[in-house]
Amino acid sequence: MLWKEIAVPEAFLQSTLFDSQPLTFGGDIRVDDLDGDGEPEWVVFRSTDKGMKPCFIGAFEMDGTVMWQVGEEGDQPARPGSVTLYDFDGDGSDEVLHFWHDPAVDNPIDNMADVSVQLRRGDNGALMRESRPALFAECAGEGPNWVHQRLLVANLSGSSRAQEFVVKLGERLVAFDASLKVIWHYRIQWNEYTKCSAYIPALGDIDGDGRDEITGGYYLVDDDGTVMWAEQLGRNMDSVAIVPWDEGTPRVIASGGGYVLDAAGDALVHLGEDVVPHGQEVRVGDFRPELEGPEMVIRWNGHRNDAMMVGNDGSVLIRFKLNDSPNHTGLEAIFWQGTAAAPMIYNGGTLWNGKGEMVAQFPGLPAEPVGDFRRGWYHGIPLDVLGDDAEEVLLYNPWENVVRLYRAETTDSSATKRFQPTARQYNARLMD
Repeated sequence: MLWKEIAVPEAFLQSTLFDSQPLTFGGDIRVDDLDGDGEPEWVVFRSTDKGMKPCFIGAFEMDGTVMWQVGEEGDQPARPGSVTLYDFDGDGSDEVLHFWHDPAVDNPIDNMADVSVQLRRGDNGALMRESRPALFAECAGEGPNWVHQRLLVANLSGSSRAQEFVVKLGERLVAFDASLKVIWHYRIQWNEYTKCSAYIPALGDIDGDGRDEITGGYYLVDDDGTVMWAEQLGRNMDSVAIVPWDEGTPRVIASGGGYVLDAAGDALVHLGEDVVPHGQEVRVGDFRPELEGPEMVIRWNGHRNDAMMVGNDGSVLIRFKLNDSPNHTGLEAIFWQGTAAAPMIYNGGTLWNGKGEMVAQFPGLPAEPVGDFRRGWYHGIPLDVLGDDAEEVLLYNPWENVVRLYRAETTDSSATKRFQPTARQYNARLMD
């Protein structure tokens, strides 16, 4: 059911013409607990230089009340975008970590020398720290990977909670500590369209040392920047993850060629390009509880609605057609009935079960998306607002001005507990 519709505050909106028609929009969105009150708050942001460099950020409450704003104007961000929300100091309220464009400097879109890294208080937007890394002057826009920037919160030091973050800037993977200092960077060898590493890297502790490793499908980099392996594997390595696979052991899951890889880069599963000619997206979950281990669902034929379910042994269980959605991206595993039940497959405003059957459609969505279809409309962000272990789904069109929250009709919205942010929000998987 459509549970809540929350208007983006009017003070945060920007107006433009799209196809000669007036359009009012807020920008892209992030969600987390900014003030420690146990409820989610929202951050919208816009960018300059064709959506590459954030220049406006505004935060507001669950009921639409304005909390704070910095900057002005800006265009639609190019998803995924370099803004995230995370509680770095562990005080129970999140900070806002983001890149920021210096309005006094006007560098070309492919030059990062006019960008700084900022950390702000979530409750009032006060600037806590800022850094302008010298390395940014060397990070120029090169190849198809340039536009897909994403700040990923990471545990690189083995602390009790993550204290670091990683960003991919074109062909460079750059790691920062909590003081915003660059601690290492890795140069990715492959940067040619269809033959480059994943647009958005993934991280997880694959070797069990309490620290995160980072992968782009063609490489695995250790917490200290050491390359564990690097090899150009399948084409169209668009989507990757590090998640438990066989008997709970974390593995690299990679869409290009349909790979499951261990910490040494050896393949446990390789479907091959005959089976997966263009692995656009891959997600893992225990979609079929009657079978051993988790499964993966792959959008195997590029930007189309062709999907398959692959068993833990690498066998193709089923092929099925998902519903059409803008740009045919936005797969996610949603714990719609809680973590004890099989997750649902989210795609374009619908839910599917592990047998490839559509089980629900989200009401109240426009028949035709407003604005540029590539701006991630219909991507779902999972979050447990009610604290009951079942996930709700946030849908937001960056070209509109309303936040939509969906929940199962069977959940009890009166039994609200504290919202506990997780990596499903601060490292949410969003991509054009």
